[in-house]
Amino acid sequence: MTWFSRLFSGQEAPGQALTARQQQLIAGWQQLPAADLRRSHYRCRYVVVDVEATGSNVSSDRLCSIAALALVDGQVDFKDAFQLVLADVERGVDSAPSPAEQPTPQLGVAGQSVEALIAFLQFVGKAPLVAYNAPFVARMIDDALAEHLGIKLGLPWIDLAWVLPDLFRDADDAQGGLDGWLAHFGVDSIDRHNALSDAFATAQLLQITIAHAARNGLDTPASLHALEKARRHLHQSG
Repeated sequence: MTWFSRLFSGQEAPGQALTARQQQLIAGWQQLPAADLRRSHYRCRYVVVDVEATGSNVSSDRLCSIAALALVDGQVDFKDAFQLVLADVERGVDSAPSPAEQPTPQLGVAGQSVEALIAFLQFVGKAPLVAYNAPFVARMIDDALAEHLGIKLGLPWIDLAWVLPDLFRDADDAQGGLDGWLAHFGVDSIDRHNALSDAFATAQLLQITIAHAARNGLDTPASLHALEKARRHLHQSG
């Protein structure tokens, strides 16, 4: 058995054969060291992720696009951004816009889904990931990675849908979803339901989150991850 075969043994086989170069790139990403989640918010790199899909059913709908934006040392880095559109998804009228319709330059529009997803892995590295409604975002990405690359991300996710209500208990916007929190903090969305625009809006919520969390002694990605897990556990237990 070759080392490429050993690498993918026990994982889902991708839908198409990967070239040796593609397998090497994936192996290189897998071998990256895990991020140190004990570093200060202001000494680490978060990656905020959003997706567009053909619908909201994780079991039947398909991923159309992924957008990601880095928050580095507490600041949004517009040069550290990524967007891809999967080439093999047929979009309807209400689906992801074409590249020409995007409100900001696309930094990673892909002609091939395999190459696009490998580029996404390289952009993310092993950074902690942040999303609003992370289970949906993570499931869509994991399904695409399993289908095309035969792998899953396996990275820590921080879901602001759980963290924000715990940090801002006096706010009445938890039931309003992402729109409610954006309105509460006065965060403008350039183009709501566009993945890159929503990732930018979520990144601004993350800035608010880490500033408030740090003032309350929650000053690392690990502390936010633990806060989310505790709140989710209490909700499930209750």
